[in-house]
Amino acid sequence: MSAESPPNPRPRSGPRRDEAARLAVLHAADDLLAENGFGALTIEAIARRAGVAKQTIYRWWPSKVEILIDTLIEDSGKQLPIPAGEPTVASIRAYLRDFADFLSTDPAGKVLLVLLAQAQHDEATAESFHKRYLGPRREAELDMMVRGITGGGISPRVDPEVALDTLLGPLVYRALIGAAIPASLVDALVDEVLGASA
Repeated sequence: MSAESPPNPRPRSGPRRDEAARLAVLHAADDLLAENGFGALTIEAIARRAGVAKQTIYRWWPSKVEILIDTLIEDSGKQLPIPAGEPTVASIRAYLRDFADFLSTDPAGKVLLVLLAQAQHDEATAESFHKRYLGPRREAELDMMVRGITGGGISPRVDPEVALDTLLGPLVYRALIGAAIPASLVDALVDEVLGASA
């Protein structure tokens, strides 16, 4: 090989193997959190469950919090997408019911609640969680509200940001205290904030 030759490309199996390992780490973190809680969750345990080396994890993530944030981003993107198109009272009601189910029954919902709790007493967690997940998610949800108002699909009785907080806050609170989130609560909130049932 001459000095001018380009370096050997990575084997074709590399990216697939890396993606498989990444997903294995995210699933392992999710499962171990559900089984043992945040305090018992360690990089060593995640590596062992995922079948990867600790060095592999540390190459991609600086901490277990960052792994959990990636897990939450991936899972909520798939399982709790922001409604596309012009929002209506009905589509926002459906989104909020899905959010309630996400908080109550989905392992990723537990990740969200754990990170919210951890962020209350750990500044680094709070900063990263807000920058990577809460901020972008809220921006997308607020955009949904504004699109609904602009398109005439909804007419909230308060400012869009206040409407969003009023709709989401009680659901998160009930999940944090371990209470059920009945559809009737979602319906009452939607009817109060967004107007008559649609």
